[in-house]
Amino acid sequence: MSTEINVLALVKGNERYIFLFDDDNRVETLRQIGRYAANPELSFTWYDAAVMSQKIRQAAAEQKKTARSSFDLSNRFQLPLPTDSHFDQFDDREAA
Repeated sequence: MSTEINVLALVKGNERYIFLFDDDNRVETLRQIGRYAANPELSFTWYDAAVMSQKIRQAAAEQKKTARSSFDLSNRFQLPLPTDSHFDQFDDREAA
């Protein structure tokens, strides 16, 4: 099974912030975003951190939703329930 790599980028003036992450390092990416926001030498602000964090969390929610729907087999194994008319026909055949 392949691991999906997420790419999140922000360009501010001459600075480029590019984050590559998968499910295993999503939390570490969020921490790094906080470190960038706390660094006064960077133009990366707490607002930028909030927006980027929200996008990371939305991507995680969408991936979970997609994974859940692709493995939902409940509709594939439902059998139709017989109606009363099916039982009536069966009873008539046995009587004959």
